Amino acid sequence: MLIVEDDAGVSRALSRAIRSLGYRVCAFESGEALLATKVPRLPATLLLDLHLPGISGAELIAALCIWAPELRIIVMTGRDIAAAREACVAAGAACYIRKPISRADLAALLEA
Repeated sequence: MLIVEDDAGVSRALSRAIRSLGYRVCAFESGEALLATKVPRLPATLLLDLHLPGISGAELIAALCIWAPELRIIVMTGRDIAAAREACVAAGAACYIRKPISRADLAALLEA
């Protein structure tokens, strides 16, 4: 399980919740940090904050569709904007959810 979230508190909370569900987690503070790593490109899921400094969430989705096409991308945002939702799904995101995310919703997303 991968997380790209620039808010350290949100990243820690998501990481704890995901670990409590039995998943391993690698968290990154930016899209650039994720792209610069040697994270195995095995089938995995990415929780991606849409609004990031540097490379945007939509740009990262496009890059990841090439870098790791088997990666399941779940976009999360605190600001639900219809045009952004449509752009993310069109770019290859599996789904688009609004923060905050409950543990139950997180479990359902990861089991899907």
